[in-house]
Formats: sequence, C-alpha cells, structure tokens
Amino acid sequence: MRLVFLDRDGVINEYPGDGDYVKSWEEFRFLPAAKPALKKLADSNTAIFVISNQAGVSKGIYSQEALDLITSNMLRELGDYGIKIKGVFYCIHRSEENCSCRKPKTGLIEKAIVQLKKEGKEVRLRESFFVGDTVRDIETGKAGGLRTIMVFSGKEKPENKIKWETPPDFTAADLLGAADIILAG
Repeated sequence: MRLVFLDRDGVINEYPGDGDYVKSWEEFRFLPAAKPALKKLADSNTAIFVISNQAGVSKGIYSQEALDLITSNMLRELGDYGIKIKGVFYCIHRSEENCSCRKPKTGLIEKAIVQLKKEGKEVRLRESFFVGDTVRDIETGKAGGLRTIMVFSGKEKPENKIKWETPPDFTAADLLGAADIILAG
C-alpha cells in the first residue's frame, strides 16, 4: 500500500506565519490546490495521513478541544468532497520536551505504520512519500525512509534551496503538483 504523509499548515491549509498557529476553525483556510490534490490521491487508493507538530496546545495558545474541532471539521469537509484521510496524528509537545513524536523525529510515522499493520495492510515505504513545506518535514520523511516533496505553498521558498542541509527528492508549487509527482510513480 502506498502511503502519503502530509504536513498540515502550509500544505493543506494556509500557513499562519512564522510563530503563529491556526488556533480555531475560523482561522483554518484550505489552500486552493488541497482538495483537488487530495481527491486525486484518495481516488488512486493511496492511504493519506496528516502528520503535524501543534505545540500551540502545550504552550496554552489554543486548547486540545480547539485542535480537535479543527480536525473534525477538516475531515468532515474533505469527506463531503469524497476524500478519506486514513489518520491524523499530532505532536502537541514543545521541542524542549524531547518526545519521540515531534518532527523531525519519526514517532508519528511509526504510529501510522503500526495502525496499518494491525489492519493487515502491507506497507511499501519505497513507494511512499512525505510532503511538507519545511526542511523539518523533509528531514522527517528521510528519517522515516520515505521519498520527500517540498511544496512552496507554505513556509519555505525556492530561493532558500542553497541553505537546505537536507534536500528533498522533489519540489512542487503546491499539493496538486506533489500529487502529480506521487502518482507518476
């Protein structure tokens, strides 16, 4: 089974800006390419997971309930569009907590793989991807044994390529461009 792991902010929804968070459903805005891209992936029998750091919860900037509401509304709206997300996993810890789930560590990827294996699914990591808008996302994907795609719809910009210590396997303007790369094989 091909898996696609997606960061959330800057990939699926608008990036809130450095140091800021999407704190409520009212602040959540799907990027224009997100639904068509996710539909393409879902229709190709790709298992889609969202993997995102959301330390704003542990920092007290927004509540776990607010994060849960954002997630349930996002999943409902995607479901209305015919898109099934296999799983959404968040790390709500601060970096200084040194947990195993905060990207660039791979704890959330491992959690998703365990879920699939419990369901008896065969996981083919070489055919799977991590799509993100930061170098941290690319580091996470590489550490998890995945192919990586940097999208320029969020934090990172193409002109910063020379500074990247961990280059992605591919780059794309947005999630729709990433979906085309993934489906091309």
